[in-house]
Amino acid sequence: MAVVSMKALLESGVHFGHRTNKWHPSMRPYIFTERNGIHIIDLQQTVKALNIAYGVIRDAVAGGGVVLFVGTKRQAQETIRDEAVRCGMPYVTERWLGGMLTNWATMYQRINELDRLEKMVSTGDIERLTKKEGLLIQREITRLNIRLSGVRAMARRPEMLFVVDVEREDAAVHEANLLGIPVVALVDTNCDPSNVDYVIPSNDDAIRAIKLLVGKIADAVLEGKAMRKDEEMEAEAEVKPAGEAAPVEPGARNIEADEELEDEALLGKATLAKMTPMVKDEAAGQALEPTPSTEEPEHNGEKE
Repeated sequence: MAVVSMKALLESGVHFGHRTNKWHPSMRPYIFTERNGIHIIDLQQTVKALNIAYGVIRDAVAGGGVVLFVGTKRQAQETIRDEAVRCGMPYVTERWLGGMLTNWATMYQRINELDRLEKMVSTGDIERLTKKEGLLIQREITRLNIRLSGVRAMARRPEMLFVVDVEREDAAVHEANLLGIPVVALVDTNCDPSNVDYVIPSNDDAIRAIKLLVGKIADAVLEGKAMRKDEEMEAEAEVKPAGEAAPVEPGARNIEADEELEDEALLGKATLAKMTPMVKDEAAGQALEPTPSTEEPEHNGEKE
């Protein structure tokens, strides 16, 4: 079953490409026709490519992978941010910082520095500094938040990259290629698809088209997370020892535990104090009672 219908793609304008004089020859297999000087994208290939990308991203997330959403163009910034937050994945909507992937150790240090500066503000340590130093720290926090707010929760390099407009995000695609990270991208008729692992031929300028396709990718992430959760629950059920006792209900009594308890655990101090003399008396009475003799009676030699 298709992830999205052909009608929805047509209504969103996914089929509109760029002008014919701005096209990239490598996109020829994905172009259906030309109309009024504009290339028309083959939506049948878009549907197939979207289905493949949907399954790849879903499986990657189900295996514990992270997908980094990248889209810094004005039409895509808000959609990328909203959908990435909805599915709980990192994103980049401002300028791509060089070395975001290839120099991740330094980027992670800057994220830690941002956390340290924000902690200074929250704990009030910044008040001990001069006014100028405090202003400089506030500016640094603002600058780092703009650049790194979307990747603060990313503790490692992502397993996949989802890009809107590979021509604009060529630095991100290049770094991913260097590290062998698969790239899923919306590719328009003016872009080079050779560096993209999973090409989704689409209009990458229309806001409605971007919202539709990015929303489907976010749905794939959510589905992958649900699959992963189900697998973890099944694994926990299998690991649970077979001989483990069943949980006791709150209102039920544990008979075995009750039988093993001593008097000191069941009775209060006052009751135990009253019972102590009684126990002593019983013990003394038992000591005074004569014990029955087990010896045979002696005979005086008389016959019965």
